[in-house]
Amino acid sequence: MLKKSTSDTKFTAQVKLLLDKLYGRSALKDSLVERAIEFFAKQSFIQHKLDGFKESIAELKAKGEKKDKSITRFERDYRDLKQELRYESNERYKYLYEICLEILKLSEGMSFDETNRKSAQLLGTIQLVSPTEGKKIAEHNERNKPLYKAILTLRLFDQLFIEQSITLNHPYLKEHLSGIDIESFKSLAATDKDIYQTLTENIKIPILMAALIQDIGNYHPDAQEILKGKDGKLDMHRTLPVDERKALLQINYSETVKFMIDGLGAPIYVGNSKTERDKFNIVEHQKLVFIKQLIKGSIAPRSGIGNLLKVPQIYTSIILSTKPSYNYKLLPKVYQALYQNAEHGSCCKSVVDALYKITGTYPQGYGVTYIPFDSDGEKSDRYEYAIVTQLYPENGQHPVCRTATRYLTFIGFGQDVVIHNDSNLYNVEVAQQFATLSKERLNEILELLASNYADRKKLDLLPRYWHAGDYFSVKDNQKLWNKSK
Repeated sequence: MLKKSTSDTKFTAQVKLLLDKLYGRSALKDSLVERAIEFFAKQSFIQHKLDGFKESIAELKAKGEKKDKSITRFERDYRDLKQELRYESNERYKYLYEICLEILKLSEGMSFDETNRKSAQLLGTIQLVSPTEGKKIAEHNERNKPLYKAILTLRLFDQLFIEQSITLNHPYLKEHLSGIDIESFKSLAATDKDIYQTLTENIKIPILMAALIQDIGNYHPDAQEILKGKDGKLDMHRTLPVDERKALLQINYSETVKFMIDGLGAPIYVGNSKTERDKFNIVEHQKLVFIKQLIKGSIAPRSGIGNLLKVPQIYTSIILSTKPSYNYKLLPKVYQALYQNAEHGSCCKSVVDALYKITGTYPQGYGVTYIPFDSDGEKSDRYEYAIVTQLYPENGQHPVCRTATRYLTFIGFGQDVVIHNDSNLYNVEVAQQFATLSKERLNEILELLASNYADRKKLDLLPRYWHAGDYFSVKDNQKLWNKSK
C-alpha cells in the first residue's frame, strides 16, 4: 500500500524539531522540560546556599562586626550567586521566547484565513506524527500536548476577540486591545505591522508561554513521586486516587509559578538608558503577572480569562490523551466531554462554543472514511479515505478534508471535500446502510486499501474511520495543505 520515506517535508521536519525543543528528551538535556527539570533539581540546594549566606551575614552583623571582611565576602558571594541565577533564568527565558517566535511563524500569516490555514496545518501535523496505535501513544502525546494546546489557545483568543467575549474583559487585555476593531484585528499583520508587533509581544507571546508551561510543575520531583511512586515503577499515566490528584494539582500549580518567576522571570534589559530600562522592567513585570493570572485563572475559570487556557487544555487532553483508555475512534466525541465540563462548572460554555466554531466535531488530522457520490449523483458502492485539514467548517459536523484515496487507490495530492453527515461512515446510520453490501465487495475494497493480509485482519470490514499516520509518514503525502488542483 504505502512505501515509507525516511525524510519529511521541510514543514514536518520543523514541527518535529519544535516538539523536541519543547518537551523532548535527549542526551543534550536542552529542551524546555529538561531545563525545567534541572531547575527543580537544583532548587533546594540553591535555596540552602542562599539562606546560608544570609544567616552568616546576619550572625556577623549581630556581633557588631559591620565592616568585617567576612561580611563583605559573604555579601559578595550572595550577590554573585543571585546574579548567576539571574543569567541562567534569562537564558531559559530567551530559549522559550525564541520558541514562541517559531510557533508564531509556523502558525500565523498575513490574513485571518492564512493564519487559520497555517494553524490547521500545524495542528494536523502534530496529530499525524502522533501514534494512534501501539504501545507508545501516551509517551508521544505527553510530549506533543503543550504545543497543540498552545496553538489552540492562540486561535481561541482570536475567536473570543472577534465575538467580543466577556471572557476577555480583563484589565491587561483591555489596555492592550483598546482601539482595535474586529476587521482590522483580522488583518493587522498586513495593514499595521507596528500594532501587530506590539500585540504579539504583549499578548500573544505571554499567552503562548502560559500554555506551554501550564503543567510543567508536574516534572518537579514531588510531583513525579506521586505519578511514578517512590521507586519510580508505577505507570505515571494511570488514574490517580482523589487525594493524590489533589496533591498533584497543588504541586503542579505552585511549582509552575515558581518556575515562571524564578526559572524564567522577566528578561534582562539590554541598553544604557535608565528611563528605557525602568519602562522595560515595568512592561515585562506586567506580562509576568498576566501569565500568572492566566495559569491561576485556569484552575477555576468560571466565565473569566482562565477559560482561554482551560478549554484548550481539556480538548487537548482528550485529542492527545495519555490515559490507558485512549481510543482514536472516540476523538470526535471530544465536545461531549467539554460540554459536560461546562455543565459541571469546570469551564465556560460560551468559550466551548467558540472553540467548536474553530474546530468543529472532527480534530485536525483525523482520518475520515466516506462514501463518494458518482457522476449521476448516486452514492457509489465504495468508500474512500480523507483527512481533516481545515478549521472553521461551515457546519461543525461536516469536516473539510483533503482526499487521500481516489477509486480505492492512495494518492499524494487529493482534492478538498466537505464530508456531509449522509456520506460519513463515522455516523452509525450511514455505516448501517452501507453494510448491506456483500462481504465479498467489502473484502475487495479492504484488500485494495490494506497492504497485506495481516493488516486486513486488524481492520474492521467496514471502517468507520482510518488511522492516517502511515499514510502521512510518506513525504509526498505530507503536502495536504497545499492548494488543491
